[in-house]
Amino acid sequence: MKFVYRIFRNEMLKDFLHRHLYSRKTISAIKNNGALVVNNEHVTVRKKLTEGDELVVCLPQEQPSFNLQPYHSPLTILFEDDYILIVSKSANQNIAPSREHLHQSLVEQVLAYLQQSFTRYVPHIVTRLDRNTSGIVIFTKHGYIHHLMSETQIDKRYLCICMGKVQDNGIIKAPIKRHPDSIIQRMVDPTGKYAETHFKCLASTDNFSLCQVKLLTGRTHQIRVHFQHIGHPLVGDGLYGGITSRYHHQLLQCMRVSFTHPITQQIITIEDQTDKLTTIYNML
Repeated sequence: MKFVYRIFRNEMLKDFLHRHLYSRKTISAIKNNGALVVNNEHVTVRKKLTEGDELVVCLPQEQPSFNLQPYHSPLTILFEDDYILIVSKSANQNIAPSREHLHQSLVEQVLAYLQQSFTRYVPHIVTRLDRNTSGIVIFTKHGYIHHLMSETQIDKRYLCICMGKVQDNGIIKAPIKRHPDSIIQRMVDPTGKYAETHFKCLASTDNFSLCQVKLLTGRTHQIRVHFQHIGHPLVGDGLYGGITSRYHHQLLQCMRVSFTHPITQQIITIEDQTDKLTTIYNML
């Protein structure tokens, strides 16, 4: 992967790279296994750039972690270009390997796809979902793009089905911390980290509600914990009080993301058309 720049002011190459959000780690990797080329001449970060120069930054080829085993299974691709891949994840699949689920994770599925496409890209996870949450997940194809995405604000919207009849809309502001008796479970506690969730009820009965949710913060299990906190745990969420005989995982889906593309600067808005939650709600 390489980037070509036309220089519009005099400055040190090192300063240019920092200004364009190349991290120290990426610059170090470029020194070892990439290239910096100014006007067809290989240079170092000490090169002084002059207005009108052409700079080519060749990023180093990356190697996937030895813990990853390519998982060959069809992907539901929602968006792809040379830098970013956005897919839809089903429930009952890990984003990445864990002690309980060593392989067949989504990142390994994406790795297999990239290798089948005869590219040398390595997937980097930008957004994460719990194993039993479905919907949109964003990957980048290089660590540098991942770093740029970490500096990018991503607007994420979710759908959920919760127990009981909720009000039309609301804001939940309740700090969250890890439960003292569990490494997985979270809880609302005054000593926790600030967490804010906005929700809008799209439809409801006396027993269930379909809600659209927007996160203002990104705490672990935030939606699940906050809806339990207001007395409306997600249907199927056994960890937070939503146990049902029919559904054995939380009915929660990331259904929309929007962000400014870090390279093209275009607004990217993606919606997951595999909207199963509305169908499920109508069957309840």
